[in-house]
Amino acid sequence: MDIMIRALHLRGHLIDVVRTNQSWYIQEDSPHYKAITIPVVRAFDHHFIDPILKKIIAIERGESPVMSFVSLQYQAVCDKFFGSGITYGELLRGADLWLMRVDFVFEFPRPTMPNIIHVGGFQCKPSKTLPEHLEEFVQSSGEHGVIIMSLGTFVNELPDDVANGIAATFAKLPQKVIWSYKGRRPSTLGNNTLVVKWMPQNDLLGHPKVKLFVAHGGTNGVQEAIYHGVPVVGIPLFYDQYDNLLRLEERGAAKTLTVATVDKDDNFLEAIQAVLNEPSYRMNMQRLSRLHRDKPMMPMDSALFWIEFVMRHKGAAHLKAQAYRMPWYSYYSIDVALFALAIFTLTILGTALCFRRQQGAAVITRIPHDCTFHRESGKRDIIPPSRDSELEH
Repeated sequence: MDIMIRALHLRGHLIDVVRTNQSWYIQEDSPHYKAITIPVVRAFDHHFIDPILKKIIAIERGESPVMSFVSLQYQAVCDKFFGSGITYGELLRGADLWLMRVDFVFEFPRPTMPNIIHVGGFQCKPSKTLPEHLEEFVQSSGEHGVIIMSLGTFVNELPDDVANGIAATFAKLPQKVIWSYKGRRPSTLGNNTLVVKWMPQNDLLGHPKVKLFVAHGGTNGVQEAIYHGVPVVGIPLFYDQYDNLLRLEERGAAKTLTVATVDKDDNFLEAIQAVLNEPSYRMNMQRLSRLHRDKPMMPMDSALFWIEFVMRHKGAAHLKAQAYRMPWYSYYSIDVALFALAIFTLTILGTALCFRRQQGAAVITRIPHDCTFHRESGKRDIIPPSRDSELEH
């Protein structure tokens, strides 16, 4: 989001950013925004991520049956700035505008609300010239090209056996490899692999010699790969990464492995060779790139317009669905269901009652011809047949 904050700052806006006192990603001092720091006990940092990653690998390998995560506490921010009567969930539901980092080139078609603005790929931009040492390494790849690998900002290291398996696979390839990795240097690392702590990912993806992107499936990396038309071999770890890679795989632009099996039975090598050697992967990704770029307004311009729209009009309530204001029984149509059930029940009971009354009215009382009815007493007397009638028979 730093890219969007910089863009707003250049347009003359004063931006406040809420951060935790343990945040390593959002700096406290910046010329583009004023930081509001909230003290927390635990933050979303490398120390938070590393145990989760190890737990996920153990679960996928069948070594651990249970996984638990620690939820981050955002309520302290609401209590400080909005009072204790406002919950974090209410604050989210009450937002006038949602900027969603997807578009329908990547997302499956579905209905959305008018206050949902798709700005997928807003951070993508044409590549710049690489640093001299990287450009020299890339050019040394010759006709085979380059593979780049990154598992994102949060993942510092992998278990040694997994890292060694990945390095050993890279060593078998004719391509040059640039691997962004901060962990212990793998013992199986080949001469064709350059390990760096940071790399200009967008600029590398835009280089014509880059043939493949090995990625964890984070939103930034996936959208940059789409923008530059580079196919992906995905190793999802957590959160939305499985979902992102599933969408690419469904469109024929990626192959996905699990981190627990990436070093087993040459799975990683076979996936890389399949994507490199089958032209359809690159063709499909380049088609997505053309669709993504062909828009009347670039995602960043759209995001800036709608942010300023909300500022100009003090909100965008006319775009919001009112569902978040409804009580739970109305939201889930419980009241409608109960009303319909009551009508149905009354209809059944009324029909049954009418049927019983009609049955009673249809009963005909047959009075024999040889009976007389006394009006005064209300009794019937049977008159025995006369002798004359007996003689006639």
